[in-house]
Amino acid sequence: MPISPDPVPRPLDHLAECGRDADPALVLREAVLSYRDLRSRIAKLASWLAAKAPVKGARVASWAAKGELTCLLPLAAARAGLVHVPINPLLKRAQVAHILADSSASLLLGTEARLATLKDGDVPGDCSVIPEDAAVADAHAHGGELAPSAADVDGLAALLYTSGSTGRPKGVMLSHANMWLGAVSVAHYLGLASDDVTLAVLPLSFDYGQNQLFSTWYAGGSVVPLDYLTPRDVTKACSRHRVTTLAAVPPLWVQLVEQEWPRDALTAMRRLTNSGGALSAELVRNLRGKFPDARLFPMYGLTEAFRSTYLDPALVDSHPTSMGTAIPFAEILVVRDDGLIAEPGEEGELVHCGPLVAQGYWRDPVRTAERFRPAPEQSEYGGTAVWSGDRVVRDEAGLLYFVGRRDAMIKSAGNRISPQEIEEAALATGLVVEAAAVGVADERLGQAVLLVVRGSGDEQALRLALRRDLPNFMQPREIRWVETMPLNPNGKIDRAALQAEMAG
Repeated sequence: MPISPDPVPRPLDHLAECGRDADPALVLREAVLSYRDLRSRIAKLASWLAAKAPVKGARVASWAAKGELTCLLPLAAARAGLVHVPINPLLKRAQVAHILADSSASLLLGTEARLATLKDGDVPGDCSVIPEDAAVADAHAHGGELAPSAADVDGLAALLYTSGSTGRPKGVMLSHANMWLGAVSVAHYLGLASDDVTLAVLPLSFDYGQNQLFSTWYAGGSVVPLDYLTPRDVTKACSRHRVTTLAAVPPLWVQLVEQEWPRDALTAMRRLTNSGGALSAELVRNLRGKFPDARLFPMYGLTEAFRSTYLDPALVDSHPTSMGTAIPFAEILVVRDDGLIAEPGEEGELVHCGPLVAQGYWRDPVRTAERFRPAPEQSEYGGTAVWSGDRVVRDEAGLLYFVGRRDAMIKSAGNRISPQEIEEAALATGLVVEAAAVGVADERLGQAVLLVVRGSGDEQALRLALRRDLPNFMQPREIRWVETMPLNPNGKIDRAALQAEMAG
């Protein structure tokens, strides 16, 4: 039966209570956990966490690949009254050090190899560091049985760090209600059921990645977490586990449609979901040709409000470039620059209202005030809305279409990249005196990073330093050396002029 979009949120850890005892909930390499197992292990891990971080509301960070710890930790931390801070495994020590310091983390759990890259000063003095294997073993051996929580659903449950167009990553504050209702919403419009199998290929540090777990567990289905090395790993896993639901970003879809898929993987697939960038009309055709029996759900979202819109699969062939309409629990308004609601065909800013709106940026009132502002008076929900900075148009049928971004953020392979973070890393090398990072169109990535610099001209040394200090997805595809940078009337680097010049 279809999932009812029940608008009443519950504490996040109650997601473990949604499935039948004997049904599979989590398929790990070493074991398959039933819902009974899931509940028991979350209870033990929560009890162990409460002992290690006894102060309610303390932040617990994780920096590890997909496995038992990273899958269970969001629910276990919530049950223990703690705030989970998942860190993208692709990040390097400088970014991790910033997140640990900014969140004032009390506990860091991670793989030993990753933890070994941290240096003195990277971890706050009052933050305990425990390897994930030791944490899981200790929780299994000594954890008690912490009962499901009665947490305030509006209480803080997680910080998801995301990059904007300026500055270092900032922590988006998510409540239990934000994530619970996100799970309900997605489970409803995807039509998830207890016999669904979701292959979780996306990083669990992203809201889109986390929701692979949450929405599937809300529906009573099972999740197969996968850290893949090649697209072939994905196709084989889909065949082996009879996967019904696959979520990806456009660059991965480009690779997957080029693969030879086992017949049993194709016949088992019920739905494909996309976010983190728009699908091209050609990619839509390729996906429809490769998976003729699967329903394709193009989606649009932003971490500050989780997910805003989806396109009904029945409209994909006729409207392949549309963002669709609002998901359950989201109200999407298109607001003109004069503050009025845009008429069909008029461009405006996408404004997201409703209970999926996050609580702001952690300890950052200035940037919170820029993005989280009162909803337009025409809003049915009212309260605080997310003013996305994205320019959209709504057609006569109510379908939304993306026009462009107001800021300079780069979106590459589903990653939101701060140009300033790349620029700071380049300047810190001492090899350049000016730097500007811009996004340029790329068929596979959506956008690739182009770094424009003025300085020594020693590209080999600059690339070596950037590889040391920045994660792979932030590495510039191309570095261009210039004699002068274009400036705007305020004397700042004119990014728009630079991007137009580099594209020419």
